[in-house]
Amino acid sequence: MNSFKKIALAMVAAMTLGTIVATPASAAVMTVAVDLAGTANTTASAIATPAALPVPADNTVDAADALRFVATVDTGTNVSVVATNATIVSALHTSAAPVGASSGSASLTIATGTGTTATFWVYTKTTAIGTVTVTNQGTTFTYYVQGTAGKINNLTVAAPATGAAGTKQEITVTATDVFGNKVSGKSLTATVFAATATLDTATATTGATLSDFGVAKFNATLPATGSRTLITFAPTTSTDATSADVVGLTARTLAPFAEIAVRDLVSELAAEKAAKDAALAAKAISDAAVVKAAADAAAAKVASDAALAAEKAASAKALADAKAASDKVILDKDAQIAKLTADNAAALKAIKDSFNALAKKWNAKNPKAKVTLLK
Repeated sequence: MNSFKKIALAMVAAMTLGTIVATPASAAVMTVAVDLAGTANTTASAIATPAALPVPADNTVDAADALRFVATVDTGTNVSVVATNATIVSALHTSAAPVGASSGSASLTIATGTGTTATFWVYTKTTAIGTVTVTNQGTTFTYYVQGTAGKINNLTVAAPATGAAGTKQEITVTATDVFGNKVSGKSLTATVFAATATLDTATATTGATLSDFGVAKFNATLPATGSRTLITFAPTTSTDATSADVVGLTARTLAPFAEIAVRDLVSELAAEKAAKDAALAAKAISDAAVVKAAADAAAAKVASDAALAAEKAASAKALADAKAASDKVILDKDAQIAKLTADNAAALKAIKDSFNALAKKWNAKNPKAKVTLLK
C-alpha cells in the first residue's frame, strides 16, 4: 500500500511540476514548495508563467526579492540546484550577514544531513527569463523566474551630432534601471534651453513593444539661425526614478542632454563655393605659369637649336674654306711643278737640239770621228 502511494505521488508530481522520475522504489520522491514572501507560487514550473521577482534595486536580497524553495527529500541525501539568468543564495539579507546583488552563485549543492529538507532562495537582476533546476536522486524539477525592472536609474540619449538649420531631428532616450534593464511605460520630459529648438511634444512615454521597449522618441525642429541646440531630459514623475545612488550599484544619470550643432547650409555652400572659386583661380594661375614655363622652354630650345645649327654651319664653312685653301695650294704647287717640268723639258730639248745640230755639223766635217746624237 505504501509503495502504491509513493508511485501515485510521483505521478502527480510529474504531471503538475514537470518532474522526471527515475528513482528506486525505496527512495522518497522529492517534493518542492515554492513561495515569494510567504505567498505560495504554483505556476513557476511553466515557462509561460514564470515567477515575477523584483530586482534587488536596494542592493539587498530580501524576502520580497527572492523566490524561496523548500525541497523535501530523503534523509542524508543531497539537493543540487543550477540556475541560468538567476542567482542562488542559501540565506536572505540581514544587517549581521548582508546578502547583496553580487552575492550567490549559479549552482549550489545542499546536504540535508540528518534532516529531510533543503531550503534556498533565487533572485534575478535581469528581465530575461531564467531557469532553476532542482535535482535529488534522479528526480528533477525545473522552474522559471523573470525579473521586474526597477525604477529609472539611468537615461541615455541618442541624437544626431549635427543638423541643418530649420530641419526636424529625431532624438531617442532610453530608460534603464540600476541593472541596465529597460523600463517601459514611463513618461519623460524634454526641456529646451534658450529657445534653441522647437519640440513636437515636450513629453514622451517609453515604449513597451519589441521595437521600442524602454525607449521614448522626441522630434526637435532646429532653429533657422544659431550654432547649436541644447535639450535636457528627465523623468516626468520623480517617483518613477530612484531618489539616491545605492552603494555598490550604478550611479544615477537622470538629467542627460542632447547637443546638436546647427548647420547653416546656405553659408556653408557659399563658403564652399568661395573656396572652390579661389582654388580654381589659384589653379588657373598655376596652369598659366606652367604654360608659360613650357613656352619659355620651347623658345629656349628653338634658340638653342638655331645656335647649334649656326655653329654647325660656321664649322662646316670653315672646314670647306680650309679645304678649298688647301686644295688651291696643292693645285698651285702642282701647276708650278708642271711648269718647271715643262720648262726643264723645253730647256733640255733645246740643249739636245743644239747639241745634235752641232754634232751634225761636226759629223759632216769629220766623218771618221762622228759624235752620237742625243735622243
